[in-house]
Amino acid sequence: MNAYQIRNSYIKFFEKRDHVQIVNASLVPENDPTTLFISSGMQPLVPYLLGEVHPQGKRLVNAQNCFRAQDIDEIGDNRHTTFFRMLGNWSLGEYFKKDQLTFFFTFLTDTKEGLGLDPNKLYVTVFAGNESVPKDTESIRIWQELFKTAGIDAKEGERIFIYGVDKNWWSRSGKPDNMPAGEPGGPDSEVFYDFETEHGTQFGEVCHVNCDCGRYIEIGNSVFMQFQKSSFAKASEGQGNKSTFVELPQKNVDFGGGLERLIMASEHKTDIFQTSLFASIVGVIEKTTGKSYASDSTSMRIVTDHLTAAIFIASNGVTPSNKDQGYLLRRLIRRALDNFYVLDGKDVSGILETIVEQYKDTDPILLEKFENIKFVILEEEEKYSRTRNEAKRSIEKKYPSLRHTSAQALHSSGQVKKFDGNLDQIEITADDAFILYSTHGLSPTQIKSLGYTFDDQEFAEKMKSHQSLSRAGADKKFKGGLADTQERTIQGHTATHLLHQALRDVLGDSVHQTGSNITIERVRFDFAYDKKLTAQELSKVEKIVQEKVMEDLPVHFEILPIEEAKKKGAIGLFGEKYSEDVKVYFIGPSSLPSSAQAQSSSGQAYSAEFCGGPHVEHTNEIGSFKITREESLGKGNRRIYAIVE
Repeated sequence: MNAYQIRNSYIKFFEKRDHVQIVNASLVPENDPTTLFISSGMQPLVPYLLGEVHPQGKRLVNAQNCFRAQDIDEIGDNRHTTFFRMLGNWSLGEYFKKDQLTFFFTFLTDTKEGLGLDPNKLYVTVFAGNESVPKDTESIRIWQELFKTAGIDAKEGERIFIYGVDKNWWSRSGKPDNMPAGEPGGPDSEVFYDFETEHGTQFGEVCHVNCDCGRYIEIGNSVFMQFQKSSFAKASEGQGNKSTFVELPQKNVDFGGGLERLIMASEHKTDIFQTSLFASIVGVIEKTTGKSYASDSTSMRIVTDHLTAAIFIASNGVTPSNKDQGYLLRRLIRRALDNFYVLDGKDVSGILETIVEQYKDTDPILLEKFENIKFVILEEEEKYSRTRNEAKRSIEKKYPSLRHTSAQALHSSGQVKKFDGNLDQIEITADDAFILYSTHGLSPTQIKSLGYTFDDQEFAEKMKSHQSLSRAGADKKFKGGLADTQERTIQGHTATHLLHQALRDVLGDSVHQTGSNITIERVRFDFAYDKKLTAQELSKVEKIVQEKVMEDLPVHFEILPIEEAKKKGAIGLFGEKYSEDVKVYFIGPSSLPSSAQAQSSSGQAYSAEFCGGPHVEHTNEIGSFKITREESLGKGNRRIYAIVE
């Protein structure tokens, strides 16, 4: 079964079991400043896992596009990718462990409805328990019953393995002690597929399901999300703090299974880049470069993964830059190009076309946006070429003798040394190397690819200092976030609805939201408008919002068919996809005014927007609202910063 077939089989399997397919959320998240990209299927569903009502019901299924930046440096082995599709199903307070584990086991092993995998190749892990949450003996019992139906005696330590919080606890923040107050999480149960490959002793003397040798590959994770972090409690004298939890209003199931990993298991391919999904892309790289995958697999894996991820990120409207999503897109493209050039590659166009061809059935939007995607990547390639040349010129300007002196003469003078035994490289200082990194955006590997070498340890120390400063800034920037449901964040979230309508009141109905980012410290609101707002316009917008706050308008939601919501005038995030039934938050009663000038005191709602929540119950809970600045984002987009107190 190819990617399209597995994805469709999964969706149909759960639809048959009363699940409703929900839309694939944008890869670039809105209203969640804790992350730059969607990295798991549950991420857009956090408000509903915390108790908000989902418009599609309590049983949900989808295939979510995901990107994990932390895996960039892992790319090059046989199983990691930065971009992947997460098949997910959720129970929001409906079924729990028994049904979930039975559903997934059936999908994996059934030959008619599922993948038809051999159950003898499946192994599972469960949570060992800790001081706050007991051992998951219920899941152990359920797994033993399921394996028994396949004629397998599933014993602990042989088929079922027990791990602690490092392996079998899931939250977006990792282990319980790392979770902020308000964060949902819970124990999980993972399923692994055994490829029966030979164990590499460099990964340890004994192989086990969580071994990094690659014999066992995780293909699915059922998270039993029933807890919410409450606080830290002092454990005992000299033992520090321990995590404490409260039960969520409902017991949730949050399942995620990587589509690419399921293809590996279905095709019994130990190398993800040799599956039907990636093989044709690798084949084009081989043809384009004249090199073979057998001898240059690492570089070809990096090119394949990074260009695939770049295509999907660019399709979400991101362009290369020096910060946030744009920085990661730039890093992906340039690392892909570095490895492409190592292969003596000249033109990536054919590779881009093949990637889109492979994904067009599951992601047809790539065909629609291909010309723009291709332009973004090729334009970045041109910029990267200029950057490399400028970096060389900056070094040559500092060391004029490098321009005309032969490598042999430079070697004699001590400026050039032998590198890797056969390549002459010019030795520069760690300070010079760091300038190339910080000013020109070149990684240490890229700097060395230009023919320069430097003291790695000294450079690493400079990097460590730089990263500490950057991390401090990032912590401040991304502190809090809508998903954590802190009071100030919820106030800011509701304020953006008032701000959106106030902007339309002042500037006209052509104004629409293009993005937002809300922290406990400030509100950031992006909208489409082609002119700088005057001081009078900003003052008028701020005054309208504050007036609506003082009116103490009621805030509530209704779940409506999307066409009915549109007829009522509900507005939403420009370009966002919505399901057939939508959740609309009204500020004031449930029908919008006939004109922008109508007053909420006349019995009509002031604002109505598609939104998942959460919000305050009355606008006076927002407190005060003040616009702090307004700026251009270019191309007809503006941004407003504001604070609520």
